[in-house]
Amino acid sequence: MDKFDPGIHDDNPPLDAAFFAGMKPSRRGRPKLETPKVEVKIRLDAKTVEHLRGTGPGWQTRVNAALGELVTEGRI
Repeated sequence: MDKFDPGIHDDNPPLDAAFFAGMKPSRRGRPKLETPKVEVKIRLDAKTVEHLRGTGPGWQTRVNAALGELVTEGRI
């Protein structure tokens, strides 16, 4: 039997309309958040940004948490 004989590849389904009708779209990437973050542009003093970045990775998340606490406390 020739290795290119289509008879030896019977385990592959035919790519016909019935095959494609049973397919589901794939979900790629992260799941959608219920409350997604909003991108904003804010201008800060250079010293402030230098200090915040100097605290290491995750500094934006920490700033967001600190601002959230201030809002919850009614301080801003």
